[in-house]
Amino acid sequence: MERFIIQGGTRLNGEVTVAGAKNAALKFMAASLLAPGRTTLHNVPRIKDMHTMLYLLDDLGVAGDFTDHHTLEIDATEVDSYTAPYELVRQMRASIVVLGPLVARFGKAEVSAPGGCDLGLRKFNFHMDGLRKLGADIELDHGFIKASAPNGLRGAEVNFEYPSVGATENVMMAAVLASGITIIENAAREPEIVALADFLNAMGASVMGAGTGRIVIEGVEELHPAEWTVMPDRIEAGTFLMAAAATGGEVLVKNARADHLKMELEKMRAMGIDVLPVHGGIRVKVDDPKELCGVDVPTLPFPGFATDLQAQMMVLLTQASDCGIITENVYENRLQVAEELNRMGAGIDLFGGYRALVRGPKNLSGARVQSPDLRGGAALVMAGLLAEGTTVVDGASHILRGYEDMEAKLMQLGATVAFESESVVR
Repeated sequence: MERFIIQGGTRLNGEVTVAGAKNAALKFMAASLLAPGRTTLHNVPRIKDMHTMLYLLDDLGVAGDFTDHHTLEIDATEVDSYTAPYELVRQMRASIVVLGPLVARFGKAEVSAPGGCDLGLRKFNFHMDGLRKLGADIELDHGFIKASAPNGLRGAEVNFEYPSVGATENVMMAAVLASGITIIENAAREPEIVALADFLNAMGASVMGAGTGRIVIEGVEELHPAEWTVMPDRIEAGTFLMAAAATGGEVLVKNARADHLKMELEKMRAMGIDVLPVHGGIRVKVDDPKELCGVDVPTLPFPGFATDLQAQMMVLLTQASDCGIITENVYENRLQVAEELNRMGAGIDLFGGYRALVRGPKNLSGARVQSPDLRGGAALVMAGLLAEGTTVVDGASHILRGYEDMEAKLMQLGATVAFESESVVR
């Protein structure tokens, strides 16, 4: 069992540097399957999800390992399996993005139906339908998504009914080796999509329009490995910005990018928080959190408010002077953390399973709580910083999937945080 132990009541102050983006690095690792040879990735976070993806690549016959603390080398010259097994995919839903690269380069792939955090029915039919449009034969057989394209993929128009990030990435990576032109309509617009397109282009692909709702991909015959630096993690940046504001501190979050946090910063300013983009990062300052006002926050695909920062905003709203409403429009089970926050005295009311009324200000009390998922776990650690007394966050393995050295970074800002583990890879 892994847990974080937090002594509350300390304002966060100082500087903290965010790591490379988990949700970008994982897709670069998958994209390395598209070309034989050695791909080098810099600024890769040392977190649990990276190790899970490395185990998955190893299972496929791909050699990959860290050559220093944040540099990862992957050699996809030899691939002797095209099956991503259940025991690995169940740990991390992002594993499904090896489907597109495998079927594009080798004409076949089998990927177990995804696992990961329990956020409800995160459908993977968008992935399957997109690859079918490119000419792949797809079937769901005994829990495995099986894809084959023995004669190669061909360009097509793919229209998503919802701008799914993972499906956009899978179709992008498949289409770069398809014959002809692929057009993705209603594509996801997240910064990680732009980063993946730039990485694919560095490998010799031709991807245009990433960051808009229409991506155009002209297929090429082959790709080559590339050397690339992973963008900073916008979700980690947002977590520290909100934690600093909630504790009434002043923190410079280095490497945070304002263009990656447009709506989040807008909502924080609407609360009365002093948020200032500066050279090399974003500075946040709050004198008294109880002078902040509540806001209504609907989660939406980028450039809307990120669902991955919804739980952290919920904690921040508990300190505001009046009510705020959070509406979760992306994942139906993502308000589970409210029940754990209520154990700490938050007093959050849930409506219809997708809306939360957060009344503030509340004086939180330390308690033993259970991390429901990755971001909910981070929010509980954040709540522990505010609470009077000691908070124990069990299920910290969720948090380790997305945050590198979280306790060390918080301690650097003046918090009292300890991590306990019987056995865990970090």
